[in-house]
Amino acid sequence: MRAVRAILAFLAFLAAWPASGAEFRSVGERATVLYDAPSNKADRIFVASRGYPFEVLVNLDLWTKVRDAGGEVGWIENRMLGERRNALVSVPVADVRAAPEARSPLVFEAYKQVLLEVIEPPVDGWVKVRHRDGQMGFARTAHLWGV
Repeated sequence: MRAVRAILAFLAFLAAWPASGAEFRSVGERATVLYDAPSNKADRIFVASRGYPFEVLVNLDLWTKVRDAGGEVGWIENRMLGERRNALVSVPVADVRAAPEARSPLVFEAYKQVLLEVIEPPVDGWVKVRHRDGQMGFARTAHLWGV
């Protein structure tokens, strides 16, 4: 019984461990429907807007199982995923700076739920992003969902 409890505690610890190296993909150029199973005949869950980022959970030939920023899980057709990678601001206001350091000049502020294009992979807790208006800078990865 003691061994079973230890195993269950270890499994709970693993489940609570933050996902490192998660893969993210964004919706392509058109809004798309997410389904509750990998089929166009499955129930429709919701519509995702152009550029919305998702965490990839399972990848099949034609479908990908994804999770959104709110934790909802669904299936999306692979052809509806784009090449451009976006992140969603997850804090009330994210400062975007000229360089990847807190004392660097402020370029702009991005408010919660704003999409930012990821330009370069994250390094040391910062990621280079671009606003749809063209402004670029560095944001803290802790302030974004999808990086």
